[in-house]
Amino acid sequence: MSELISIALRFALYLDLMMLFGLGLFGLYGLHAEQRRWLNLRAWMGLTGGLGLAFSVASLLVMTQSMSGATHWQALWPHVQMMLWQTDLGLTWWVRIAALVLAALSTHLALATLSAGVALATLVWTGHGVMHEGVQGVWHIVSDSAHLLAAAGWVGALAAFGLLLMPAPLPQDDRVQVLASALAGFERIGAGFVLVLIGTGVANYLFVVGPNLGGINGGVYAVLLCLKLGLFGVMLALAALNRFHLTPLLQQSIAAGDYNVAIRALRRSMALEFGAVVLILGLVAWLGTLAPD
Repeated sequence: MSELISIALRFALYLDLMMLFGLGLFGLYGLHAEQRRWLNLRAWMGLTGGLGLAFSVASLLVMTQSMSGATHWQALWPHVQMMLWQTDLGLTWWVRIAALVLAALSTHLALATLSAGVALATLVWTGHGVMHEGVQGVWHIVSDSAHLLAAAGWVGALAAFGLLLMPAPLPQDDRVQVLASALAGFERIGAGFVLVLIGTGVANYLFVVGPNLGGINGGVYAVLLCLKLGLFGVMLALAALNRFHLTPLLQQSIAAGDYNVAIRALRRSMALEFGAVVLILGLVAWLGTLAPD
């Protein structure tokens, strides 16, 4: 049961911190100041930042309990203190907490987004990213961090598009115009995220498994990794559908004055793509607890 709780908390942290950083990043490159207010972007970042704090505390307690075997608080507390003050994991936990407080409370979007990125990068220390030492270890951490940040950029964009597709006080025509502009602006940036994900994904595989395909021949780790890659392929296909068909369709529909069909199609596509994200992050949370076969 504790293992399932640990995986669930890892998943919650991945999703929450990716939303926090990704929404902030999208607000910086994809929206004007007034449009950010329309979406209540700072409120969403405050909410995800607060949830990140709660998930971080719960994750630390569950991890410490699992490692120590303590069954009640009095026995657990000394182990928590040791974890917080005498381990690298504890140091990165404090960094994450400070970064999350700043991200949740700062009124400066760039500073809040930078802090959210730092908080997200600390999750590297909870998985395979710290399995090496020396120069190789540094490069593994850099690669893993870049992978997380690029993934968060994609996740945050999907979340922002979802907010734009929801009913809101902003007049429908204005909201659709903002959506069309944001989708068009995301094309090159999204392609950059994909390239970083592929490059760092290959690098991380080499760091964890090595320069061979033997690591994907069988076992739970291999099956989960293959499922993750398959879902990533689904996301790429849906992203291509959005880029080459649905976004032009929306622009044509706006020009024609009837965009309801295009909006419904985008909602379905975005929902499927975000569903794939949720499944992938669940697999990532599980994979981080397993040793490669």
